[in-house]
Amino acid sequence: MQYPKFKEMERAYGFDEVALVPGDITVNPDQTDVGFCIGPHEFQFPILASAMDAVVSPANAVTYGKLGGLAVLNLEGVQTRYENPEEILQKIAATPQTEVTALLQKLYAAPIREELVAERVRAIKQGGVVCAVSLTPANTKRLVPIALDAGLDILVVQSTVTTATHVSKSAKGLVLSELCEQVGIPVIVGNCCSYNAALELMKTGIAGILVGVGPGAACTSREVLGIGVPQVSATSECAAARETYLKETGRYVSLITDGGFRVGSDICKALAAGADAVMIGSPLAQATGAPGHGFHWGMSHPHPALPRGTRVKVGSVATLEQILFGPTSVTDGTQNFVGALRTSMGMCGAKNIREMQHTRMIIAPSIKTEGKYLQMVQGV
Repeated sequence: MQYPKFKEMERAYGFDEVALVPGDITVNPDQTDVGFCIGPHEFQFPILASAMDAVVSPANAVTYGKLGGLAVLNLEGVQTRYENPEEILQKIAATPQTEVTALLQKLYAAPIREELVAERVRAIKQGGVVCAVSLTPANTKRLVPIALDAGLDILVVQSTVTTATHVSKSAKGLVLSELCEQVGIPVIVGNCCSYNAALELMKTGIAGILVGVGPGAACTSREVLGIGVPQVSATSECAAARETYLKETGRYVSLITDGGFRVGSDICKALAAGADAVMIGSPLAQATGAPGHGFHWGMSHPHPALPRGTRVKVGSVATLEQILFGPTSVTDGTQNFVGALRTSMGMCGAKNIREMQHTRMIIAPSIKTEGKYLQMVQGV
């Protein structure tokens, strides 16, 4: 029976539903260029460490930077609320699951201390690496001057959903175009997952966009709020906006797919969908010595009465170097992310990330199960 529809819905795809088609030529993996840049800052691989307390501390940011990557410090987390954040991190890890949500709400209600903001930024800069921090729009005006004075290199303005135009009771909210002019450093903004939102954000003068609403392992936005777009479709749609903006202005805005990553193939698919880099959390929270002590939790939503993401147990499975560069000790794709990316690029005939963005993709929901009966029944 045909009837008028109130709205049309389109199909959207996540990492497990698509596959990459090998190229007509192949490239030696060691000849692929996986470099990534934001403004004047160049990095050896396109994997950013997520701005979450279980993933990045000042010490971890320095370690990550010396490995050639970029780690983003959450400037509104326990690092800037407590003089001794390690004590707080251990308490979160030791709390029973039934009590941890209430504990997180309580701990993150403590005020942000401006002297600690400057101290944490200086600690990263003294380590000799690029310093990037994340702030929510509500605290950006107040805390950015402090971070800049301490030596900040890259600013990430991040919330569950970010748009170029925001309606509020504030007489004048955060104006991104003014912020970009005032700070004089690259500004990355997120998160978004649609063409129009991405295009409008690019027009403000930002250097990069974070793509993804609610896909993270510790994020509860999709279940609590019902919002989000699967990451392959979200990335592809925002990449279309980047290409439109590039054609109109000649200015390239980097696209960083943020969240939802579990294995190396997810990273490869995100870049093939149009990303320039990815931001990952829970896989890096599994590193030995990570701040979360084998746990990972979300904290993106500021509402004190809603869950700040859930705490998940991820364990401590390998060193940070092993997760990023191998050698892998497992066969499930959770280690040697950079090696997986280089190999995938080589098989797709992509010499660099820009070429990888044009890799042919197909809808293939059986890509991980076809012919894998023995692996599944034996748990290999």
